Amino acid sequence: MATKQSGLDVSRPCASGDQIVYAWGMDAPELHLPEGVGFRVGADSDIKYLVLQVHYGPIDHISNSGDDSGVFLEYTETEQPKTAGVLLMGTGGFALPHSTTYFETSCEMEDPRTMHPFAFRTHTHSLGKVVSGWRVRNRSEWELIGKMDPKKPQMFYPMDKEMEIKQGDTVAARCTMVNHRDRTTYIGTTAEDEMCNFYVMYWVWGKRPVSPNTCFTRGPPSWSWAGRYAGGLNNIPDVQASTL
Repeated sequence: MATKQSGLDVSRPCASGDQIVYAWGMDAPELHLPEGVGFRVGADSDIKYLVLQVHYGPIDHISNSGDDSGVFLEYTETEQPKTAGVLLMGTGGFALPHSTTYFETSCEMEDPRTMHPFAFRTHTHSLGKVVSGWRVRNRSEWELIGKMDPKKPQMFYPMDKEMEIKQGDTVAARCTMVNHRDRTTYIGTTAEDEMCNFYVMYWVWGKRPVSPNTCFTRGPPSWSWAGRYAGGLNNIPDVQASTL
């Protein structure tokens, strides 16, 4: 969920081909997929194993007998006509003390199939104020996928409209961070660090999700939507991207 920090070892959940299927946090309600949509697992799919990863905040309220966290999944052996997938977007970078910083990422879609996004999820730690995700056509025509206060329940929120993301479209996300601390805060893996993530849950026709399924950038201060050698995007909706 974050870029590798210098000096730390990273162990991936799978040797290769790992992908986010679902994420939940902060007392969010359950998720229901649209009719005819499912994540393909096992058999000839790209998902051979399901791995559960739990991220803890304070552990003061966990009893001495241990924790019992988990996720309930519903499954069917009836093949669904539409394949679900999740596009994970994120950044590296850092926020200087007493500053407001935009953490931004964008990628041009390469898969020839049309994506149909139907839910989105936002994630930061304590400094995030607004996270927004967008579809950009011709590098200048912006349409909102979704935005949310990341301190609200971190669920996959259903989209209130239908949208198509096609080959050549750009997907873009921004996390607006307000750092009131007296120290620089870096993107990292602990509660003392930050994260900037925007998830797009979608469906496509066929038996495989889109590829690639992640979109990460270096983040601030070296990477931005408008940077000449970075995003190269125009007509950026600065106010809408950073306000609720």
